[in-house]
Amino acid sequence: MTKPKIAIACQGGGSQTAFTAGVLKTLFDNDIHHQRDIVGLSGTSGGALNAALAWYGLLKTAKGDKTPIGRRIADFWEDLAAKEPVELLLDEMTMAGLRGVAEGMLPEYEISPSSPVMKWMQAMLTAYLPRKKFTDFRGLLEDHIKFDEIESLIEPTSPVLLVGAANVKHGTLKIFSSRAGEITVEAILASACIPTIFPAVQIGDDFYWDGLFSANPPVNPLVQPRFVGKGNIAQEIWIIFINSITCDHVPTKPHDIVDRRNEMTGNVSLLQDLIMLAAFERAFEGGGLALDAWKGLGFDTEQWIKLRLIQMSKPLLDSLDYASKLSRAPEHIHRLMADGAVQAQRLIASLSEPAYTVAEAARILTGQKPAQ
Repeated sequence: MTKPKIAIACQGGGSQTAFTAGVLKTLFDNDIHHQRDIVGLSGTSGGALNAALAWYGLLKTAKGDKTPIGRRIADFWEDLAAKEPVELLLDEMTMAGLRGVAEGMLPEYEISPSSPVMKWMQAMLTAYLPRKKFTDFRGLLEDHIKFDEIESLIEPTSPVLLVGAANVKHGTLKIFSSRAGEITVEAILASACIPTIFPAVQIGDDFYWDGLFSANPPVNPLVQPRFVGKGNIAQEIWIIFINSITCDHVPTKPHDIVDRRNEMTGNVSLLQDLIMLAAFERAFEGGGLALDAWKGLGFDTEQWIKLRLIQMSKPLLDSLDYASKLSRAPEHIHRLMADGAVQAQRLIASLSEPAYTVAEAARILTGQKPAQ
């Protein structure tokens, strides 16, 4: 029996994407990769990191490696979390400072991450930390993903990984694709490059920032053969959200405004993707878009994609603020992963129910009434 083809798209959101880690760990612990044919994964920023860990685990499993994919994901996040007393203190001070600025209680000082002062501060910080990898994100990635062996692991039937980033000089979207041999540690770093914290990542002649500016996460490319190949077009895309699409009230306090602005910035590219696909879906079904025209736009499929949505519980979502996207406190990470596990179990329990059309998903996410 042919297994349904799915792709998983992971939204970015800093350390809040520990929620995504909890979702993915639980899905793989429940053998979702044996029940579904995972033909693609995509992600941006922290979502790209989680997607890459899952993708690498799938590649290794296909070669006979016995390490559970869920364990690979959990192990990374355990290493990322603060452990030593000085790391915990640093995290606590950083959160207090960020929240003080957001609430207007502390002044905000802008320092370029490329400046000599910032580089000196980072070097001094690393020198006094017991775990050097705590500030060495590249080293941490390379500990958990052996990028030099990826080429030997990929087969024609392997799932595709897509990572979104923004080209700083050109202002354009860049999709790093495993099908094009572009998945390197630099590609993941580029997707997670927050401009106020890290210098732009150079790859070749181009420089990249965080992909949330352009694709958060990449969805449309998952159904375009030029990115994933004809054999890797999914029947369903499962989207793991970090940011809230809607809010219950108009924010008026400074820190609430910062939080909502960040949410809206992180969602705009995804909503545009879904609205565009929904418009094409309606035009195609109504006879206003011929199949040849659809394929001419780069979409080589005669079956419309369906979506499943995985979101945080509302109590957890309401308790988070922008500063918590940078927190590495273990209790924060464990709480997010635990909620991810709960939402993954709910998804698994609902798989017998029909998935959403793109138009249905767009209406649900934006709080609109169902179409009559």
